[in-house]
Amino acid sequence: MMKRAAAIAAVLVLGVSGAATAATQRPADDHQSGRQTADRSLIVGGTLAATSEAPWAVALITSFQPSTQVCGGALVRPNKVITAAHCMTEPPSSFAVVQGRSDLAMDGGRVAAVSRVWIHPGYNTQHRRNDFAVLTLARPITGVPLIRLETNPKADRRGVVPTVYGWGETQDTGPSDTFHKLRVPVLGDAACLANKGYATGGYAASTNICAGYLDGGRDACQGDSGGPLVLNGRLLGTVSWGRGCAEPGYPGVYAEIASAARTLQAEIKR
Repeated sequence: MMKRAAAIAAVLVLGVSGAATAATQRPADDHQSGRQTADRSLIVGGTLAATSEAPWAVALITSFQPSTQVCGGALVRPNKVITAAHCMTEPPSSFAVVQGRSDLAMDGGRVAAVSRVWIHPGYNTQHRRNDFAVLTLARPITGVPLIRLETNPKADRRGVVPTVYGWGETQDTGPSDTFHKLRVPVLGDAACLANKGYATGGYAASTNICAGYLDGGRDACQGDSGGPLVLNGRLLGTVSWGRGCAEPGYPGVYAEIASAARTLQAEIKR
C-alpha cells in the first residue's frame, strides 16, 4: 500500500495524495505514499475551488523547489499545520507551506518555512494508523481563519458527506496543481473492512474513516495526502491512503481526527 503524496524529482519520494485503500491483490497507495501507482497530484472528479472558501487549506511544497507540491495540510493555529505523517520523509528544512494560492504554478498567497515536525507516536509505516504530523512554521500565517478539530467520535457516521480539498492529481478531470474540492460520502467502516486488502492492510474502525464512491471515478489522489476532510466547518479527517485513485471498489481511507484529537491538541498548543 502506498500513501497519497507526490514524489519530488527523485528526491522526495513521498506517498500518493488522496484517500487510500489497501489491497491484497495489489498494494494500496498513500495519497502521498500509499498507492503503488505513478506519481500524481490532484483530486479526481472534483470541481475547482477558491482558496477563500477554505483559507485554512495549505499546500506542502519543497523548500528547494518551490513549484513542487508534495502534500496538503490544514492550518489549525497561525503557526501550526496538520498533515500526514507519511509525507514527512525529509528534514523539516526541506519543506514549506503555501496558503491562499489556487494555482501553484502562479505567484501569490503566503509562504512559510517549516521549522519543526512532530509525528504522532502511534504512527508506523506498517499499519498507517494515526497518520498525523504537526508542522511548526518558522513564522505564523496571521489574519487567516483557522479550522477547528472535530472531537466527536460519532461525527463520521455513515451517510454524512464531508468535503475533501487539495491540489493533487486529477487524472485529466481538471487542471493540475490547482485547488480542487470533492464531496465524498462516508460509507461506514464495514465498507472498507469488507475489502480484504483494506482489512489486512491496516484499516481500523477506531482510527480511520472510509469515504468515497464504490463505483469509482471520484477520489482524492497523489499529492492530496494530509489534506483536509471537512464536515460542518470542522476538520473531520485527513487524506491518508488507498489503492490507486478513484478505482471501483476502493474508496478512500482517511485518518480520523476525533480519535487522536486529545494528542493532537496537546501538540498544537506547544
